[in-house]
This record gives sequence, structure tokens and C-alpha cells, in this order.
Amino acid sequence: MAKHPLQQIKQRFGIIGSSPELDRAIDVALQVAPTDLSVLITGESGTGKENFPQIVHQYSRRKHGPYFAINCGSIPEGTIDSELFGHEKGSFTGATGTRKGYFEVADGGTLFLDEVGELPLSTQARLLRILESGEFIKVGSSKVEKSDVRVVAATNLDMVKAVERGKFREDLYYRLNSVPIRIPPLRDRKEDIPLLFRKFTSDCAEKYMMPPITITDDGRELLKSYRWPGNVRQLKNITEQISIIEQERVITAEILQKYLPYNEVGMLPVPVSQRHDSEQRSFANEREILYQVLFDMKKDITDLKQVVNNLMEESGKHPAAYASAPADMHSSLIRQDHSGMTLPVQVDTLPKKINLDERERNDIQEATEYEESALSISEVEKEMIAKALERHLGKRKLAAADLGISERTLYRKIKEYKLEG
Repeated sequence: MAKHPLQQIKQRFGIIGSSPELDRAIDVALQVAPTDLSVLITGESGTGKENFPQIVHQYSRRKHGPYFAINCGSIPEGTIDSELFGHEKGSFTGATGTRKGYFEVADGGTLFLDEVGELPLSTQARLLRILESGEFIKVGSSKVEKSDVRVVAATNLDMVKAVERGKFREDLYYRLNSVPIRIPPLRDRKEDIPLLFRKFTSDCAEKYMMPPITITDDGRELLKSYRWPGNVRQLKNITEQISIIEQERVITAEILQKYLPYNEVGMLPVPVSQRHDSEQRSFANEREILYQVLFDMKKDITDLKQVVNNLMEESGKHPAAYASAPADMHSSLIRQDHSGMTLPVQVDTLPKKINLDERERNDIQEATEYEESALSISEVEKEMIAKALERHLGKRKLAAADLGISERTLYRKIKEYKLEG
């Protein structure tokens, strides 16, 4: 494709940059646009994936038809089928009338399914059917209907891993991935960062009627060396912050440094583990870490209690009766880790009697009482969700963001723990 038309396309859709990977993504979108093949756009959050479905639509024979962009991750699991495929009156509580879904109203046009990896498996089966045959059935209906819709999907997930874990249907993945388009992260197109920075400063100055900021050479080098885990979206946000807050309009590396948070998600080092990939624990946020700590603590205490119970069964006596055995025998039964928690140790032979002093007997008793009274993981989760909803006055979208989960997942948990009302 000639350079001049490519530049016109960038201007039309607000795409800034000249990296080979970015140009390749635009070229693929233009090549596939005249066909009816499904397109899967992959890339990290904030890379600008939403521009490419519009390129596919506007350069296709469907450009005069409807275009809808749907964020699959923001629609609750209980209503996603109704949103996409429609429903009949009375098909579920609150269905006071017949409703058309996106696949029906977008007939002859294009649907952009963002965050397609968040779709529940039941909805994935419905989507696969309409992609293969153009047929769908409304929720609560038995009538098969037809729709001629071009689907462009996008995700920031590793779809191959999602398929391996059973979170996404393999047949649907290959059906959507007829033509893949990968959007490169900002750190892989460093030469575009100063161009984007200049564009965002100009837009901000025009919007708020202020002098535009400029950046020194050392500041420009810092911009290019930063990893940008939030990609173009993060660069735009930081540029706007600097434009509004800083009185000095010439931005040096020292000034810029104050706005680049190096402790963000995506900037953390990857832990080295000897476990198999399928066994590695992924701690996406503090909530998951808390759950895992509670689970490990409960398991350690349960193991200790089992050892003590085995000892009691072997001797037929209460632990308090083990008063005449040598004191050093206790070290073969339990030990303390660096945190002070009593942990079980492999015992080859159980002694008939063990001398436990008052402090050691209290440790076992306290551990047993703690194990019996500790909250289960589900109870901790329920309490955290209830508190998040209370903090945000029942607003689920804000509560979900606070908890670090999708709104659909929060909706499902509210149903599970009966937190409605």
C-alpha cells in the first residue's frame, strides 16, 4: 500500500505512529475489510484496539450498515445472552416485553465484541452457532432466526492459555481468529512515543486554552525508556496531568520523573519459580494474596491438629497426660517457622509419652481453637464484597473496580452469597 493513503487512514481514525508493526496491523485490517472473515484483535490494555474494528467496518461493503461496539466484560453474566441475542416476553424475571439483541439490530452491519475472552461458556456456544450458520435463538424462544453480521472481536488475554485452562472454547477461538491482528504495546514502538506526547500536549492546550508544554532532550529519553504498562492510554493521562498541574511549561527529566510511577502493575519483576506452569500461583491483586495466606495458615494448623490427634489415638490419652516423657521429644513432633507458626514435621516413630510444658500445651490449644474459629475463604470473600458494596452505596460498577474484579463476576458473587436487597 502506498504511504500517502496509509497516512490518510491514520489521520482519519486518529492513529499516531510509524512503527512497522503498527503499519502492518493497519494493512491487515484494510486487506481483510472487503471480506466477511471474522477478525480477532489482540493487544495489551490501552494500545488502541478499538480503532481497528472501525477500519474494518468503514472499508467493507457493510460501511453503510449499523456498527455497534459491545464491551462483553461490563455486561452481567445473567443478561449477556439477552443483550446479544434478545429475549421473549416473560422469559425471565423483569422481561416485560420482547427485546431485540445486538445480532438482530446489527443485521447487515458489524459488531465489535471487546473483551470477548470474558464471555461465559454458555454464551460462547451461542456465538459459535451464529458465526458458523448465521442462526440464533432468542432467550425464552424456540424459533430459529437469521442474521447477517460481521464480527470483529478483541481481547487483552492470552487466548491460547485461556483455551488450555478451559475458560474459552477452542473451536470458537479458531473461528474468531480467522484473521489475527496484533496491536504492538507502546514499549515496542519507542519511536512513536514523542509523537504521541506532542499530540496529547497540543490537544490539551487547545481544549483548556493554555500554552502547550514542551520537553527537553533528557525528558524525551526518559519518555522513551519508560516501560508504559498502561500503553497509549497511560501516556495520554500523564501528559494531561503534567499539562494541567505544572506551572513550568518546559518539562525536564526531573519533572517528568515525578509522574512516572515505577511501582505500577506491569512494572513488578516476575518471580522465579521451579513449579510447572500449571501449578504456578498467580496473585493478580491483594485480595487473592489474602485468600492464599488464609488458606495456607488453615492448612498448616489442620495438619498440626491431625498430628496431635494421631498421637492421642496412639496413646489413648489426652495431651495433658504426656507429662513424664523427656522434654526434647517435643522437637520431633513440631517446630516453629520464621513467622512463629507451629508447623508439623514428619515423625517416623510416635513416642508413647511426650513431656509438654505449660507453654507448649497452650500453643496446641490456641492453634486448635484458631483453626476451629477461623473464617473460611468464602466467608472472607463475602465480607469483602459486602463492605465494598457498602462503601460505594450499592453501586456495583464502583464496587467491582474497588475489588479488582469484573462487574459480571461481582454480579455472580452477589447472587451466590445472597447479598441482594
